[in-house]
Amino acid sequence: MLSINNLNQYYGGSHILRNLSFTAEAGKVTAILGRNGVGKSTLLKSLMGLLPTKSGSIEFAGRDLTRAASHQRVKAGIGYVPQGREIFPRLTVQENLLMGLATCPGGTRVPERIFEMFPVLRQMLRRRGGDLSGGQQQQLAIGRALAMGPKLLILDEPTEGIQPSIIKDIERAIRSLAGSGEMAILLVEQYYDFARSLADQYLVMERGEIIM
Repeated sequence: MLSINNLNQYYGGSHILRNLSFTAEAGKVTAILGRNGVGKSTLLKSLMGLLPTKSGSIEFAGRDLTRAASHQRVKAGIGYVPQGREIFPRLTVQENLLMGLATCPGGTRVPERIFEMFPVLRQMLRRRGGDLSGGQQQQLAIGRALAMGPKLLILDEPTEGIQPSIIKDIERAIRSLAGSGEMAILLVEQYYDFARSLADQYLVMERGEIIM
């Protein structure tokens, strides 16, 4: 589903990502592990087109997206849950979910399975996103990314600052999504037990390189 070949990224004169190459397969969870500052979030921003690729290639579902704009990558079928969630705090839960349908034809409804995975979102449809707890906002961010039916779901540290009960809900949701075989899942995580319970393959990063 996703193929990264010799990806390099720089900030000024600093070489942040160094010749990264890996693949992520449909129906499987690929976990990227590493300490703060090794380049994990930079990698995800590069995959989403938030940072222009300096060299290397990004192929998704057989299509070269190396130079594609962010909205083109989303339209191609990549869902992104950024670190810190970044929901729209002044919009309601329902409006946040509808934002996830921006690339879909008019009249497309929010998929029912989002509410099956995260029932609290149905209960809080009219509540503003900024009024939700951190764990509820994370569920909302994942629901928003799932709304358009992605082929690849990218999750940047989804357990950060989340209470254990909601971590279990998120774990069950990811396992269900991977088990359906509909999408590849790329998970960046520092909480090893969470990654271990889900991952089909691990990539360990250090100083911008995959070392294991």
